[in-house]
Amino acid sequence: GDGCGHTLMTPHSGTLSSKNYPGTYPNHTACRWWLRTPPGTSLLLAFGDVDLEPSEHCAHSSLLLADSQAGTTYGPFCRNAVPTAPLLVTNSSAMTVLFNSTSHRSGRGLLLSYATSQHPGGIRTGASPDPPLAMCFSVYCPAGCKDIDGDIWGNPSQGYRDTSVLCKAAVHAGVIADELGGQVTLAREKGITLYESAFANGLHSKRGSLSEKRLIFHKACGDTLDVAAFNASSWWLEVDALGQDRAWVAERAALGTAGHSWAAKPGSDSAWLELDLGARRNITGIITKGSSEQYDYYVTTYRVSSSRDGKNWRPYRGSGGQEDKVFEGNADSYGEVSNAFIPPIVARYIR
Repeated sequence: GDGCGHTLMTPHSGTLSSKNYPGTYPNHTACRWWLRTPPGTSLLLAFGDVDLEPSEHCAHSSLLLADSQAGTTYGPFCRNAVPTAPLLVTNSSAMTVLFNSTSHRSGRGLLLSYATSQHPGGIRTGASPDPPLAMCFSVYCPAGCKDIDGDIWGNPSQGYRDTSVLCKAAVHAGVIADELGGQVTLAREKGITLYESAFANGLHSKRGSLSEKRLIFHKACGDTLDVAAFNASSWWLEVDALGQDRAWVAERAALGTAGHSWAAKPGSDSAWLELDLGARRNITGIITKGSSEQYDYYVTTYRVSSSRDGKNWRPYRGSGGQEDKVFEGNADSYGEVSNAFIPPIVARYIR
């Protein structure tokens, strides 16, 4: 049986967990991860959680790290033999991580993350949500934090309760991409009475009550861009029960427009909406919403293309992706959904 759980590894950071984490890991499993970072760098490993059933010499279940270059091993670790420090700084660019289990009754399993020596500041995982006491600080979030255990309360505009899983909140706020990770800068400010939930970047935050402090992520830019003109593949001319026309034209697609929105002609394939920003701009994200006016209309998924001249179009593929990125859209006609472009798009036209 495979003992590997949630795993996301990149050359510069990643997140590893045992199967079912934080539920009890299966009996009689094994998992082996081989980590290798670029030449000239060394590995930093953060132990987010090591909760393996205790046994003498960790014989029943164990975590072992082997540095093949130096011939050094770390561990075995289990509940009665935990790492002495939450962060292991190595002098090696390669490491083998071994997890084994036999018959056991309890234990959450393990959660690890890693980064390279190129990344300054503390490396964070999902296990310890409490940020440092400093009002402003910077931490490194490894790739793979989106799907770890733990909740977040709040949204990008108002901030997050300080009990939220920090790096998961950073993905939700759109300051890092889950598939890459990265350095985040944030501040602790006075808390608010109520934290509203939001769906953003594939994560749904929770609605939460008062906390003394909140986390505010620093974003390079977040200004709303003006749209000079709208265009679309088609639009719907509705004739209502009274025989009156109502045009769902492209110009009605602006967020916040009162009444009905844009809609493509019914039955049309590969419908698109195009925004002309009037000049080449740095575009860091998009917010979508359905039309709750009389009809329950919304878009569940979409792709994005960009152009600098309105003729040659380039599909958006995200952080080093080989395929066009499919964004998660709305699940109802009234809620707003945010998605970040990491890296940003530099273009005049968005489709």
